[in-house]
Amino acid sequence: MRRKRNAKIIATVGPSSNTPEMLSALFHSGIDVFRLNFSHGSHDIHAQTYADLRALEKKVNRPIGILADMQGPKLRVGKFTSESLLLESGQSFSFDLDETPGDQHRVQLPHPEIFESLEVGSHLLVNDGKLRLKVTRCDNKSAETEVIVGGEISNNKGVNVPDAYLPISPLTEKDKADLEFALSLGVDWVAMSFVQRAEDLEEGRQLIGERALLMAKLEKPSAISHLDAIVEASDAVMVARGDLGVEMPQEKVPVLQKRIVKACRQAGKPVVIATQMLESMIHSPVPTRAESSDVATAIYDSADAVMLSAETAAGEYPVEAATAMNRVINEVEQDPLYQRMVDTSRPEPGDTVADAICSSLHHVSSCMPISATFSYTESGFSSFRAARERPEAPVIGCTPDLRIARRLALVWGVHAVVSDDMSDVDSMVRNAIEVSLREGFGELGDIIAITAGMPFGRTGTTNLLRLTRLKEFDD
Repeated sequence: MRRKRNAKIIATVGPSSNTPEMLSALFHSGIDVFRLNFSHGSHDIHAQTYADLRALEKKVNRPIGILADMQGPKLRVGKFTSESLLLESGQSFSFDLDETPGDQHRVQLPHPEIFESLEVGSHLLVNDGKLRLKVTRCDNKSAETEVIVGGEISNNKGVNVPDAYLPISPLTEKDKADLEFALSLGVDWVAMSFVQRAEDLEEGRQLIGERALLMAKLEKPSAISHLDAIVEASDAVMVARGDLGVEMPQEKVPVLQKRIVKACRQAGKPVVIATQMLESMIHSPVPTRAESSDVATAIYDSADAVMLSAETAAGEYPVEAATAMNRVINEVEQDPLYQRMVDTSRPEPGDTVADAICSSLHHVSSCMPISATFSYTESGFSSFRAARERPEAPVIGCTPDLRIARRLALVWGVHAVVSDDMSDVDSMVRNAIEVSLREGFGELGDIIAITAGMPFGRTGTTNLLRLTRLKEFDD
């Protein structure tokens, strides 16, 4: 069941895809990681999806990653006396804490933290940025604004505050209950929304512990201001382009995408590009040329994974969307320019032994006919580090822990395999040869490169690089 590509694909599960048959079809179409979106669906539905995915994993005998995506705080206006109102550019409009239904002049904004953070000149965006208002006066209970871009406003529309840091925890009480439930299932990754600073990840990290890896969703401009610290504090990053595009000028998002990918690559952390990648395929069996180019750009940039959202969760053509994305990735990775671009963007190695070994691995795989790079890992660190180098030969991440193998399903170029603990170099070499031949990563006589840590069984000790030829053994 090995993939013939390096970049991974994440699919969001929803009403269009939450049957065993459809999950199987999506996996065989190229999906590596499945996203459970806790903004929608009940715990019972997510539990059934999780069980179906683990049954599928057992059937195909390949680790499947499962990502639980927390909803995060949702900032919304209150209710109005009428179904909807039209705000005109230039008019005054106020927000306050009064629960009285709103009218043409005011509405409740039941979030005192927003008022505490506003300043004169701050902007409020309503209804995904369709309405834009500028603060002219404010205190800790209300704000008067001028409507800069008018439009329709109605009950419970979302509010964004792009100019301010909001002292709000990224985990609501709902999120905490969802998080504990997701962890009890055994999910491999947890994505946290509304991350503004590295400190926002601390509560999630404490609650998760060692049970899963933590992914920070970059949705707010304030997160970009603390990018390096957030990357350092997380295990992976998701570029949530839809929300970023609401809170900042859309022309900045492609530039930020490249900047975020570069920061994650430097740190050796997986990075996911998400939102509206094949949006038209919600209702169309084929993507637009622009969407195909968008996916291709993410792959040329060397992202670890690209994600499908509504396309597979609620769309009419989930399998076609997965197939289209798979085809684009395969086409890009076969382009000679792709490898040159990946090599050009390769970060400088650090000053650790693991950095030296993995940098040497990249050099060896580029100047010798290496059919595969074999990475023994207890914690996943060795495979993460090998993937950072983007070697030309695929990375086989071999671990005795199924949980680690599932986490590696998200990582660029890594084909995760579960095997017994290795006790000495000879058994390690033999196992690497047998796995490489069994999984289709080479033929007899081909050369593979092996990285591991000595002594065995100790995490974070990558200090060995060995080359060997694939051969048969006389038992």
